Amino acid sequence: MKKQKLLQKVLSGTKNVRFSEAVALAEAFGFRLDRVNGSYHILVHPEIPELLNFQNDS
Repeated sequence: MKKQKLLQKVLSGTKNVRFSEAVALAEAFGFRLDRVNGSYHILVHPEIPELLNFQNDS
């Protein structure tokens, strides 16, 4: 799915976002995977002090 289309999907308020789509969208905004702690994926951005913490829950 293209990044712009994915962004529109998320902004529309849908709750049907796949884990891989959420990670791809975060990466499109400059976040990168820093570490994996169990099922938690921690993403960081070089200019933003907050972390993104995603859990892949099937």
